[in-house]
Amino acid sequence: MIFDAIVLAGGRSSRLGGVPKALLALGEETLAGRALDAALDARQRVIVGDRDALAGALGGRAVLFARENPPFAGPAAAVAAGLDALALVPAGGSAPAPADFVLVLACDMPRVTAAVVALLAAAAAAAAAAAAAAAAAAPASAAAAAAAAAAAAAPASAAAAAAAAAAAAAPASAAPAPADAFVARSPDGRMQPLAALYNSIALASAVGSHRAAGDLENLSISSLFAGLGTQPVDVPSGSTDDIDTAADAERSGIRLP
Repeated sequence: MIFDAIVLAGGRSSRLGGVPKALLALGEETLAGRALDAALDARQRVIVGDRDALAGALGGRAVLFARENPPFAGPAAAVAAGLDALALVPAGGSAPAPADFVLVLACDMPRVTAAVVALLAAAAAAAAAAAAAAAAAAPASAAAAAAAAAAAAAPASAAAAAAAAAAAAAPASAAPAPADAFVARSPDGRMQPLAALYNSIALASAVGSHRAAGDLENLSISSLFAGLGTQPVDVPSGSTDDIDTAADAERSGIRLP
């Protein structure tokens, strides 16, 4: 399973007095660095925010940079900017094939790695189940096709028998459609769409629809993803706790400058 990652780090941090969340540190690592490390297995990682402010806080990590347009235009615009960066063709190269999924993370969840592990496991399990269902359906489909061919060439009474045989060979029900998104759900039931794994085609389609409508700027993240079919993924306690206020920072062991 191939996935890319978008880390959102461009907010105003207004409830923290303007202190950039991405630059806050827990231990020796900034929150931006921790979020990028949570996506270490991604094919490509892009961080969306002020490049000049962020570059020195990433410890030399190999990442792409993007900026929402206009700056501070909200998380939906930031996701769109991240997708644009992932789609850029490198000089002298060719466009990469789309990843299976895009991991979207806000930068302000210092313990999100455990949630990412759960999300990737859920997506892999769903993919394996879909593959198994497809494999199981293939022989039944072949049997049904053979029975239908026999029925077409047989007398009426034999055709009825062949149709019955085909119905018996067919699977009882179709496999459920795979989810468009695997979204972290905390133990208290809160869904976190900024700790989620999105089908890359579905995500690009959602962004494209809102871009065409001209309403990406300041669009809420819930509105951006409203049309996607989601599968909640239970994640460990605390893994999606975010830092919005000084009290949140203190609870997480983060000191404000």
